Amino acid sequence: MLYSTHVSLGARMVPFGGWDMPVQYGGILSEVAAVRNATGLFDVSHMGRLFISGPRAAEFLDWVLTRPAESLRVGRARYCMICNQAGGVIDDVIFYRLSDDRFLLIPNAGNRERVVAWFQRWIEEKFSSGCTMEDRTAATGLIAFQGPGTPSVLDRLCDQPPSTLRPFAARESVMLGKSVFLGRTGYTGEDGFELVVDAADAEYLWRSLMDQGAVPCGLGARDVLRLEAGLPLHGHEIDEETTPIEAGLERFVGFDKDYVGAEVLRKQKEEGVDRKLVGLTLPGRSAPRAGYTISDGGEKAGIITSGSYSPTLDTSIAMGYVVGRYADPGQTLDVDIRGRTATAQVTPLPFYSRPRRPPEPA
Repeated sequence: MLYSTHVSLGARMVPFGGWDMPVQYGGILSEVAAVRNATGLFDVSHMGRLFISGPRAAEFLDWVLTRPAESLRVGRARYCMICNQAGGVIDDVIFYRLSDDRFLLIPNAGNRERVVAWFQRWIEEKFSSGCTMEDRTAATGLIAFQGPGTPSVLDRLCDQPPSTLRPFAARESVMLGKSVFLGRTGYTGEDGFELVVDAADAEYLWRSLMDQGAVPCGLGARDVLRLEAGLPLHGHEIDEETTPIEAGLERFVGFDKDYVGAEVLRKQKEEGVDRKLVGLTLPGRSAPRAGYTISDGGEKAGIITSGSYSPTLDTSIAMGYVVGRYADPGQTLDVDIRGRTATAQVTPLPFYSRPRRPPEPA
């Protein structure tokens, strides 16, 4: 829905999750800087928009999600995982409670069809009398507006000031005469908002935010930003062969309710796991990439899942899985970067946390 807009802005387009998406505009370094220091704009319409409704909607979500839906208040959001019976991560998602019996769930682009099929299976098997799912991905757009300057910009454009929303809160709003659903959520480690809009309004609202100084950003900058913030990417840090416990996401797992995969996750929490996700830092700009080997004294210790040069921190960073004895912060390990051995230090995640900033003047 925004394809022609991206092309007209000079974006380099790539196929991603069944969509053609912008990987960068002016350059990844400048786009990362815009989000960290001011405002950046991402088209994330390739991600799904699934509406779950009915008197048993919360009960259904409690069965397929690792965190409870029943206790979530209207107007709030939660991050969690959808797991298979073995505890592996089918997808990681944010879901919002729109009313007592209606929720919005945002799956990743490449997993949307898998999630839809998985949900439909359980609706038919256990919840057919009181739960329905509507996939409105094609009928809506999703725009991520990220950075420290976003609240003041949206306050000028919306009928109610979004700056009054708490993190992981959401509401229906009107922006420049257009209906939008605003959530104070994002995937960059910065303050920001995600806007669900009618497909017909996406280009108008995108250009309106650009008129306020927002810098258009692509998937390349988004990946660097999420890595700096230590956020997992499905297919890299998490997948159907990896559990949330192994990925260090235990805080997003409920252990006092039953859901698909719960028994496996409770057992892992009690007994521990053999491998752990860690952060690694390396000096310079020669960053390791997914699939590179981590070793210690010639013995394989693990494997890199994501890596990049961090312009915010001016060093190379990576995440990877290592055998448990190599997971202590401060340890040094070797990483094979295209045949060259580089020394990396195990570093606590996240690499970057946004600083506390004073409120902007009115």
